[in-house]
Amino acid sequence: REAGLDTVCLRQRDFDSRDAYDEAVAGVLRSHGVELVCLAGFMRLVGAPLLGAFPNRILNVHPSLLPAFPGLDAQQQALDYGVRVAGATVHLVTPELDGGPIVMQAAVPVLPGDTVESLSARILVEEHRMYPQAIATILDGRWRIDGRRVVVETASRQ
Repeated sequence: REAGLDTVCLRQRDFDSRDAYDEAVAGVLRSHGVELVCLAGFMRLVGAPLLGAFPNRILNVHPSLLPAFPGLDAQQQALDYGVRVAGATVHLVTPELDGGPIVMQAAVPVLPGDTVESLSARILVEEHRMYPQAIATILDGRWRIDGRRVVVETASRQ
């Protein structure tokens, strides 16, 4: 509101079901002319009513190189597993947890002595750099889904 943006707050606990909540969210977004839904820190699966209202138009950013370490505590999972490279992924949202086609990824080295906090901070830098680029890619519309990835179509040279 302070930035002059329309603000709506829907609390899931005020709805009888997840589907009812997702239907309400979809309705609010459509009524505001939203074309692309960008999630960050949403921390829950997106239900069929919202996915159906915005097919291949919901993005999420996740702090791992998916498909490795989906779900919660991805940075801790990476450290526990002992990987030497972690990172971030922007992906289209599907019913599967962090399972949608990958739009963009960025690698981040795991350094000796890293903690969840230090690794998370470096991953966050990449998330902030990459997410606007991924949003621009999807809004541009010159892409297609090929299996589990989003392929950006390039203009042919003449």
